[in-house]
Amino acid sequence: MPTIASDKLEDVCRQIALARGSDAAEAELVATNLVGANLTGHDSHGVGMLPRYIKATFTGELAINSHAEVVTDQGVILQIDGHAGYGQVIGHEAMEKGIERARMFGLCVMTIRNSFHLCRIGAWGEQCAAAGMVSMHHVNVVGHPGMVAPFRGSDARYATNPYCAVLPATANNPPTVLDFATSEVAAGKVRVAKNKGVQMAPGALIDSTGQQTTDPWVLYNEPKGAIGPFGGVEAGHKGYGMAMMNEMLAGVLSGGQTCRPETDHEEDVILNGMLSVIINPSKMVYLQAFEAEIDATIAHVKASPAANPDEPVLVPGDPERLTRAERGAKGVPVDDETWREMLEAGVSVGIAEEDLRAIAGVN
Repeated sequence: MPTIASDKLEDVCRQIALARGSDAAEAELVATNLVGANLTGHDSHGVGMLPRYIKATFTGELAINSHAEVVTDQGVILQIDGHAGYGQVIGHEAMEKGIERARMFGLCVMTIRNSFHLCRIGAWGEQCAAAGMVSMHHVNVVGHPGMVAPFRGSDARYATNPYCAVLPATANNPPTVLDFATSEVAAGKVRVAKNKGVQMAPGALIDSTGQQTTDPWVLYNEPKGAIGPFGGVEAGHKGYGMAMMNEMLAGVLSGGQTCRPETDHEEDVILNGMLSVIINPSKMVYLQAFEAEIDATIAHVKASPAANPDEPVLVPGDPERLTRAERGAKGVPVDDETWREMLEAGVSVGIAEEDLRAIAGVN
């Protein structure tokens, strides 16, 4: 398993995207976003997605150099169509527009439809937070068959439908970043387990008969199994309920589509809808009071004596920051199968394997 410095890994992704036809700005957004996911520890949304993206450009399901188009503009309400462009571009451009409106009006309610994979949704919340905004994001997924079974169900009916909410940094705390799939695990984590040749934790997957399994191949071999809803056997109704609300809020309000067989495309297609609510806190409360109350709340919660002295109380975003610091210093581990797929993607766009290895600094 190679460990690759983040800047070199970014350059590998950048060169592959450029060779496929992305302009320099698009290649940069794709590379930094994917490696950024790896740096936070979310390998499920990192560079392992790039081979899938490149494959989709050849089928025409991912449109290179597309941009976010405003199709409805009612001041505080924006509707964006991504025209199947890279989610790294569509998400970034859409958030820029939403942040601008929130600065003007104090609020922006924005939807995105027809974006190719928006990747780690926390990145869009962090973009809003960097501008001083509070944001919430509801996401659905269409284009490929379902991967998640509904509560009390035994086969896949919808996708991982993430939710994200982010508070901006204060004087004493970095941004608070909540970002999670409404399935028991993200689908990409199953892919990572498959590529590493390891089993999943019990309770995350069911096989094609509805029975619990730890085998990640159940999402890849026919007849396929499914991921269970967040919360598992005892509380899966909560994850399932939130997934359904995300499906409707993101898929219907955006004017996009929802998770039905009629909306399936190629197996490698990941089209996202997203409802984002971006709030300018300075239009609602005094910023000094806003920050002071956040800091006081975080301090109160973190003061709880740790049940395990080696595992102190954290708040959303802390695990990612710890991993980012470690991987930023030591490099990003890339499993052998993912690295093989990345080299294969590079070769498919005309870059020699030895050149990619040289860029990455690995043999």
